[in-house]
Amino acid sequence: MAEINEVLLKKKDKVEYYENCPGCKIDKLKESSHGLPYKHLFFLFIVVLAAALPISSLFPFLYFMIRDFHIAEREEDIGYYAGYVGSAFMFGRALTSVLWGMIADRYGRKPVILFGSVTLVIFNTLFGLSTNFWMAVSTRFLLGSLSGILGPMRAYASEICRKEYQALGLSIISTSWGIGLVIGPALGGYLAQPAEKYPNIFSEESLFGRFPYLLPCLLISIFALGVAVLSCWLPETLHIHTKNKVLEDSYDALEATAYGPSEKGNMQNSEERHQASLQSLLKNWPLMSSIIVYCVFQLHDMAYSEIFSLWAVSPRKFGGLSYSTADVGEVLAVSGFGLLLFQLFLYPLVERFFGPIMTSRIGAALSIPLLSSYPFIATLSGLSLALLIGCASLLKNVLAVSITTGLFLLQNRAVSQGERGAANGISLSAMSLFKALGPAGGGSLFSWAQKRQNVAFLPGDHMVFFVLNAIEAIGLLMTFKPFLAEPAMDN
Repeated sequence: MAEINEVLLKKKDKVEYYENCPGCKIDKLKESSHGLPYKHLFFLFIVVLAAALPISSLFPFLYFMIRDFHIAEREEDIGYYAGYVGSAFMFGRALTSVLWGMIADRYGRKPVILFGSVTLVIFNTLFGLSTNFWMAVSTRFLLGSLSGILGPMRAYASEICRKEYQALGLSIISTSWGIGLVIGPALGGYLAQPAEKYPNIFSEESLFGRFPYLLPCLLISIFALGVAVLSCWLPETLHIHTKNKVLEDSYDALEATAYGPSEKGNMQNSEERHQASLQSLLKNWPLMSSIIVYCVFQLHDMAYSEIFSLWAVSPRKFGGLSYSTADVGEVLAVSGFGLLLFQLFLYPLVERFFGPIMTSRIGAALSIPLLSSYPFIATLSGLSLALLIGCASLLKNVLAVSITTGLFLLQNRAVSQGERGAANGISLSAMSLFKALGPAGGGSLFSWAQKRQNVAFLPGDHMVFFVLNAIEAIGLLMTFKPFLAEPAMDN
């Protein structure tokens, strides 16, 4: 009996690598190489960038797209319909993110990423070809529900990096995501309505003249097609063991001899563990608390993204900036470049010094006075307006991505590797539901505020930014104990 126990203990303690298991190959690579996995981080960056670009690329031209659909009876009502189009993507993603996470945990990260990239190409192009309100809503909904890339990529970032580089890997995810959410609107701003902006290149009778919002969508789809091809060389990280049957049976016989059939029968097989994993995740309070706080901040960020673009292009008489789509694109492009520098060179140092929770708290606290200044910035003009709105937009995006990255770290550290796909799926579903509420609520709030320009209490856009700050303050309070629990495990 002692000899059998010794054999079983050696089997348990020994780190086994299986020749045909892609996850084991990655683990062996991490064990043998102590440097940064630059190639894999590059894969992370471009795949997430492709997934992020379509999400907010429509915001600079959405106001004009809804106007061209002739569905709004009054100019003040455009924000309502813009909110529904903006929410359709996130509502679709909320319905399917858990499913995509479970598929990624069962069949691998790579198949989900490949399928999501292909669907992104198809439905993003169809959105650019939309000729009416309902076509725009349906294509955005299908794009969100069938492109389940982000959850598996967040799990992938934790698995492809050694433990000391996990913060950097998730920072790359946040950086690429944040840059996509900034460059996307920049592309939409510069390239929408090309026949009006660049009449020497595009005529009114050309394809891009008849479909004025196709060009930015088509360029993003071409980039996504290239990413889909490149993803064929993306290494899989999920452990899929194909053990030798004879060897496995011999270990089963040893276990039955040592512990008896009754104890051996109590061992769950992989199918049972897979079915029970979702229930265990829902009872994991460090995971669930970080997801809830994350959702509150994402509700704020999505509402802000919708409102900022609507506010910037709305007329001065309604408290806006009277910007063109190109002006909005320029502001967001500058913000994206500054965000890239911050996330690559400063965020890892900030996170190492303060920790993920304190970093999120600082970001939330600084966002409140910043947003309070926006209505006063709108009273400026010329160079002072351009400088201040550019700096404010940059700082707001830096703070938002700092909050997001800190909560990413908490979520991935709260679960083991085999549960990360499903955990990120739960996170994405909940986040997408809140993000679906963001544009719809933000558009409705903006339209309502435009109709109350002459009231005494918080007139016009003052009310808009007051409500955004209230949401941010709620998220800030939720980052403190006893609500937010820091995970005990660090996988």
